[in-house]
Amino acid sequence: MKKLLALSLLLTSSSAQAASGAFTWISSLHLPMAEHVATMIFVSFLLILGGFIYRSKIAKVSNVVIPDKGITFRNISELYGNFIYGQCKAILGEDEAHKYFSFIATTFLVILICNLIGLIPGFLPPTEHLSTTLALGVFSFLYYNVKGMKEQGVINYLKHFAGPLWYLAILIFPIEIISNFIRPLSLALRLRSNMMGDHLVLSIFSGLAPLVIPIIFMILGILVSFIQAYVFTVLSMVYISLATHHDHDEEHAH
Repeated sequence: MKKLLALSLLLTSSSAQAASGAFTWISSLHLPMAEHVATMIFVSFLLILGGFIYRSKIAKVSNVVIPDKGITFRNISELYGNFIYGQCKAILGEDEAHKYFSFIATTFLVILICNLIGLIPGFLPPTEHLSTTLALGVFSFLYYNVKGMKEQGVINYLKHFAGPLWYLAILIFPIEIISNFIRPLSLALRLRSNMMGDHLVLSIFSGLAPLVIPIIFMILGILVSFIQAYVFTVLSMVYISLATHHDHDEEHAH
């Protein structure tokens, strides 16, 4: 118990240093890239490795319907998959959930790991930088717009920006287009600001009481990391739903 407490205190005090920018081991590598980019590459490597491990676990199972006994990597992965698929069905509908599940599951996991890795000493969370969050926002923006055009056709997709009343189209169309293009920036700023704020709070309070306070704020940091990943993916699902579902009344009005 004493060893566990000592380890917790060491990690939390080290997290305080990491929060203030002491990313010594990454900086010492002298990589020709920013630290958050190096961390993002590392996160990508972990996710790819996790995918290969899961596939190897599944290949050894005779009946994939039967879960493993106890807490295993496969069970945790499938529990995560069931959770995300349930969210997809709730927002996108039962018939559409399977189409967008892989995108949503990947997006949530990438953002969550990028958020959580900032709590580990020596890592800079990629989502604390606008370049990363904006890239994620633009990726979501391109995805739901391409899917909307594919489902409805380019002309019909552009029509839905004009609204149900043709005589108001000249006013509604530019407003809807601007609103649509603001979405990736909104997603990026929301994610970046919340993660940077959480990191800043951890840094400040760790300096005030480095042996106790960090434990509390690390727990809150884990919660914030999950919530922000969840909010980003839920909004992405809402945008996908708006882009791919066309109201029949609106179509007749046009």
